[in-house]
Amino acid sequence: MKKLRFLALLAMLLPCVAMAQITVNGKVTDNNQKPLSGATIKLKNKAITILSDKNGDYILSLASGKYTLSVSYLGYKTEEKTIDISSNSTLNFSLTMQSFVGDEVVVSATRASKNTATTYKNLDKAALEKNNLGQDLPYLLNQTPSVVVSSDAGAGIGYTGIRIRGSDATRINVTVNGIPLNDAESQGSFFINLPDLASSVDNIQIQRGVGTSTNGAGAFGASLNIQTTTRRDSAYAELNNTYGSYETWKNTVSVGSGLINNKFSFDGRLSRIKSDGYVDRASSNLKSFFVSGAYYGKKDILRANVFSGTEKTYQAWNGISEAQLTADRRHNDFTYDNQTDNYQQDHYQLFYTRSLSNQLVANAALHYTYGRGYYEEYKENRTLADYNIAPVVIGGTTIDKSDLVRRLWLDNDFYGVTYSLNYTPKSNLNFILGGAYNEYDGKHFDEVIWAKYANYDGSGSMRHRYNDNDAFKTDFNIFGRANYQIEKINIFADLQYRHVYYSYFGKDVAGNPAQQNATLNFFNPKAGLTYNFNERSNIYASVAVGNKEPNRRDFTDSNVNSRPKSENLTDIEAGYRTQLSNLSLGINGYAMFYKDQLINTGKLNDVGGQTRQNVPDSYRLGIEFDGRWQILNNFYWAGTATLSRNKIKEFTEYIYDEADNSLLTNTYKNTNISFSPSVIASSEIGYGIIKNGEIAFISKYVGKQHLDNTSANSRILSSFFVNDIRLSYNTAFAGVKNIGLTLLVNNVFSTLYENNGGSYSYLYGGALDRGNYYYPQATRNFLLSLNVKF
Repeated sequence: MKKLRFLALLAMLLPCVAMAQITVNGKVTDNNQKPLSGATIKLKNKAITILSDKNGDYILSLASGKYTLSVSYLGYKTEEKTIDISSNSTLNFSLTMQSFVGDEVVVSATRASKNTATTYKNLDKAALEKNNLGQDLPYLLNQTPSVVVSSDAGAGIGYTGIRIRGSDATRINVTVNGIPLNDAESQGSFFINLPDLASSVDNIQIQRGVGTSTNGAGAFGASLNIQTTTRRDSAYAELNNTYGSYETWKNTVSVGSGLINNKFSFDGRLSRIKSDGYVDRASSNLKSFFVSGAYYGKKDILRANVFSGTEKTYQAWNGISEAQLTADRRHNDFTYDNQTDNYQQDHYQLFYTRSLSNQLVANAALHYTYGRGYYEEYKENRTLADYNIAPVVIGGTTIDKSDLVRRLWLDNDFYGVTYSLNYTPKSNLNFILGGAYNEYDGKHFDEVIWAKYANYDGSGSMRHRYNDNDAFKTDFNIFGRANYQIEKINIFADLQYRHVYYSYFGKDVAGNPAQQNATLNFFNPKAGLTYNFNERSNIYASVAVGNKEPNRRDFTDSNVNSRPKSENLTDIEAGYRTQLSNLSLGINGYAMFYKDQLINTGKLNDVGGQTRQNVPDSYRLGIEFDGRWQILNNFYWAGTATLSRNKIKEFTEYIYDEADNSLLTNTYKNTNISFSPSVIASSEIGYGIIKNGEIAFISKYVGKQHLDNTSANSRILSSFFVNDIRLSYNTAFAGVKNIGLTLLVNNVFSTLYENNGGSYSYLYGGALDRGNYYYPQATRNFLLSLNVKF
């Protein structure tokens, strides 16, 4: 086993030496034979993408065989050609200008381009489909730079998490077609509410660091810019079914009309995902649908999207103790039959894009999201007064504590408008003016639905609301961005103003419960330079400032005087990237300097709850690598690596004595930021063992992570190295475009590891106790998928 692991690690670092190849070259032009610089040339089913140079020329190195090349350029119709080569060949493309605007403009305002001084990674539909066998969207991003994913249930289905550069989901800005997905109050993104969203995604851009100006919560670790289904010219139908370990099922049906009368298109998807989970009782029952309709005019697009997801998930939120890792890794503390989370979220989006002239394109969107649901939990021996329930007198005995079941509800509405204007007066100059106004109405209320002692009649059934509070938030932003090309230098500038108003039920100056409000104003400037060596290679450097408001708990757990400050980040990025015929490579260095970053310190509020506190100075320094080498026509290697240093300059820990409420404080210098591994690496080696068949060996290494901010070695997540194997085969016959069979074997060496956890400390009678809890992940397991496309 050790030898196998050594060989797997060696494979990540030492791919085979390339062999001589046949070349295919050509030129990409428009109908007037004018060269198209920067056209995208893709080798279908091989995940090879290159760009044409300033003269429209391209060159590919391939082995002999039959290939299909797809060439696209913004504003032109995509063209495909098939070639069977046995010697050096020439294949030219002449693209026809589209008579309508392309879907790409819907998200272009918040995206980086190849000359933008921003660190980013693009994933297209084909890359996502390879691993889309039922696991949540974060797991499909696991092989991208600086990403660490986690799963409460241990198998990637249900509640999952993602961290990028050590920043959790509350610091990752997520938009779907430019519309914010992050919860307005908690600021997290919960992909469990939109199961199988990946099956309706056309492409994703991941911007690491502050990135370009976007809509929604501030990006402190990264941005995920998701674009859903775009125009497909031909009608299609697709059936996708997966079965796997832990009684995992995924059933997806997708259909589309193609382009009707060169003007209309309709697309739809229906999905179901079920799994028992690796952890005991950590089951998930997830359902979703996606419907989209579009009108394409000569100068405009009108598109409407409606999508929704429902989830019922048995709770595995608490993890397990350190002792239970060896006794029973699959243990779950919760035993109440209906200890579940239940939620539904409906999304409505309406987009209109208009080409006002050859130089000006306008884009606007209306959106509405309705979310509602609750989680139910059993509580033992609770004080009835805490639930506004009077004591019960039975046989002359007063009972003031009881076992009970409660539901904590959330009912919210999120709606608003986004817009952008793209002005290109010259080929070397581009302006974008964009922004959004959004409102959030959130209703929080809690109910006791059963108590052992609560009613005089002794029936024990009731429905008692004991907590009720509302929140309202407005979020306005406006940004302007410009790109100016001076010969080989591109200058990038981006300025954003953001205004936030938040009304919530909290504490006034005296600490009494009352409706409170906060108003915050942020200015987020960004600037950068890119130097282009040629059409395929450049270097870049940028400086960006981001600001972010505290979340709901930060507000409600404090009064006006103790309210935390907003967080501030200055992000410096510099890197080199190149795209050759068989090699793509990116190397990036970053320095992220935080002021008033909010972290857990152990400090409690007036009712004993944990609160986050500002730390004056902290930082992240790192270098990232991202590359892909097409060694042979049927053999490739892709890898990423991140080396980083993540520090808090001074950190004070608070520990309370539960016996006498005394306080112990410890001050630390230059401690490690929790959940920020100094090493993250991934590898994927793929080999075409037979025609249309591939085997891929996929590896992920994550260095040790600290569970708190004290840097104590007794409170860590151990490093882990996990390997997967993916086998895939695709074929076609009359009437069926493609039949695809994929087997994904996760954690093939059955490594015992945990990718998330936590730590708590407390004093009792002067004695200090510290404990850790963990989220164990599944040992060897599989997912087997059959995909049929018509």
